[in-house]
Amino acid sequence: MDVREIIHRLRAGESKRKIASDLQLNWRTVKKYASWADEEKLLVGELPCPEELQKRFIAAFPKIPAAQNQSSVSEYHEYVVKLRKEGVEIAAIRQRLRERGYAGSYASVHRYVSKLEPLTPDATVRVECKPGEEAQVDFGYAGKMIDPHTGELRKSWAFVMTLSWSRHQYVEFVFDQKIATWLRLHRNAFRFFGGVPKRLVIDNLKAAIVEACWHDPQVQQSYQECAEHYGFLIAPCRPRTPQHKGKVEKGGVHYVKRNFLGGRESTTISQANRDVLVWCETTAGQRVHGTTKEKPLERFSQTERAALRALPAIAYDLAVWKEVKLHRDCHVVFDNAYYSAPFTLVGQKLRVRGGSREIRIYTQEFQLVATHARAEQPGQRQTHPEHLPPELLDGLFLTRETCQSMAEEVGPATAQVTEILLGDPVLDKMTSVRRLLKLRERFGDERLEAACLRALTFDDPRYMTIRRILETGRDLRQDDLPPPEPASRRQPAAFVRSAADLVGHLFGGATWN
Repeated sequence: MDVREIIHRLRAGESKRKIASDLQLNWRTVKKYASWADEEKLLVGELPCPEELQKRFIAAFPKIPAAQNQSSVSEYHEYVVKLRKEGVEIAAIRQRLRERGYAGSYASVHRYVSKLEPLTPDATVRVECKPGEEAQVDFGYAGKMIDPHTGELRKSWAFVMTLSWSRHQYVEFVFDQKIATWLRLHRNAFRFFGGVPKRLVIDNLKAAIVEACWHDPQVQQSYQECAEHYGFLIAPCRPRTPQHKGKVEKGGVHYVKRNFLGGRESTTISQANRDVLVWCETTAGQRVHGTTKEKPLERFSQTERAALRALPAIAYDLAVWKEVKLHRDCHVVFDNAYYSAPFTLVGQKLRVRGGSREIRIYTQEFQLVATHARAEQPGQRQTHPEHLPPELLDGLFLTRETCQSMAEEVGPATAQVTEILLGDPVLDKMTSVRRLLKLRERFGDERLEAACLRALTFDDPRYMTIRRILETGRDLRQDDLPPPEPASRRQPAAFVRSAADLVGHLFGGATWN
């Protein structure tokens, strides 16, 4: 149960009993939350942000333990069945159970017996709506269509939104039922109608409903945000009760399958979508409807179009919410890309809001902890350094050029050692260079420069050598250094014998010996 949804409906003018019916809550519960919202001044003015609203709600209504899933009567199952076959009333059954040690309530026994016995089929009453009040939505399998990008046949589905009063409808075919697709289809349908109905009756699709539970439907955050943007209310259809939205089941999906798709050869999905829009305004829109005895397009044009809510001035950003886990590398995975979040949250479940241009990461309490530009390709990493542990940051973003520049700040000897290490033709010694430069923090620039000079003098410019020099204090001694060789005495390196002396015997010449 989302209190924001209840407040949204109260602000829209729905009665408490209507809200309780739609959300399958006790009307007293809705009344309690409505009184709280009124006291908190939440029914007028601008609503607080989700995290602030959640904090205030939790403070006012602390969580209580969940009810047990197994009935307390289940251990007496065979005895209860026997008594019911004998025609014993529920009150008497409870009394017999109490004699056997049962301590539960009459309501528990009544619920248990009700589940055991089939119900008499209920009569139904047709519910008619006012213009602009309601639309009904569903998906239906549409067979295989050609993917224009690959040329291959793929399974496709038909999205149908039918305005309940006029029966005018919008149809579009898609290759998946992802939440992003679901939201895009709603946006396209509202554009087609030129407005938004007050409420949508939806089937319990995974994209629209988190859990198909009539007693406590939990609307996905993505769909709720879409509903708030356009200003419509979500009315979930009870599971396994398609008669609750018959205008779509019989006049929408079934009609599309039977009329538009019936006998139609496979085409590309883009061509099918172009054709079905024409069909909606001609064949489907101009037929005389069996119930209203009028043409849907005429009823829509003359009456219902004007009754729809106006489209928002700002286009809806197709935002998808997803629950993710922050991995040990301080990144979450969203839509095949990686986004960093504070290392203090590693291992926790977070909420990601993925818009078309921006990614926002929240805690479970809707506290914003990270914002990133959306990755442009799969596998891309978006990282803020401040999200990573400080002890692991040192050297993580250092490049060869940066290391060489830092070494030159210390002195020429340190710069020469760094150049030698980075110039190794076989091994990548960036790690050694990072460790070398980190010695500045421990020993200072002056001592590091002296140690590097000493290592160069003894022709051993390795990291381990320089560290030992610093740890033993040899960089502070100058008396054991060999005197520098005069430049005039230095001879360029050369072979003592010529190449002919070395390999001359191979060609018939003289050898070394």
